[in-house]
Amino acid sequence: MATVVDAGNQEAKGTDKKFTVVFVLGGPGSGKGTQCANIVRHFGYTHLSAGDLLRAEIKSGSENGTMIQNMIKEGKIVPSEVTVKLLQQAMHESGNDKFLIDGFPRNEENRAAFESVTEIVPEFVLFFDCSEEEMERRLLSRNQGREDDNIETIRKRFKVFMESSLPVIEYYNSKGKVRKIDAGKPVEEVFEAVKAVFTSSYDKVPA
Repeated sequence: MATVVDAGNQEAKGTDKKFTVVFVLGGPGSGKGTQCANIVRHFGYTHLSAGDLLRAEIKSGSENGTMIQNMIKEGKIVPSEVTVKLLQQAMHESGNDKFLIDGFPRNEENRAAFESVTEIVPEFVLFFDCSEEEMERRLLSRNQGREDDNIETIRKRFKVFMESSLPVIEYYNSKGKVRKIDAGKPVEEVFEAVKAVFTSSYDKVPA
């Protein structure tokens, strides 16, 4: 039976389309979602969230979705290749050729899997740098009814982000690919800094 992995492979082989990918990383409450929406509006990117794709796959009731759900229930980490294939499939189905991938790669294994499976190296990594105090304040004050927005869980999420995602940021920084944004400022100011990054990256692309 064909799986999402097979479908991703077939699609990848059947196209010469060149994708532009920007990874968007930042701790919980750093404002990634808000800024991704602004980038989509201003620069025409498609916004992909690995977490949303996994949730949608579970909801679809597919064989793959059931496998993902069981792994999450058992407290296991979904294999990087599964997440990468879902991202790859979404990219091919979108009709666009430029993507913001939000909250991914979460760790070095994700990063290595993404580059080896898709053979895509990100254009750059947009890193929303924000103090823990500010992120904590935002998460506690936002009223979205999220159960995970209590102080203990928030601090655990910070710790996981620092341990897992910072090595990814350091790796890309060593390649000159990290664009660090001071995300502690008001939303409008943060977006001005984001716009400057995207505008300068366009200037470098030959016409």
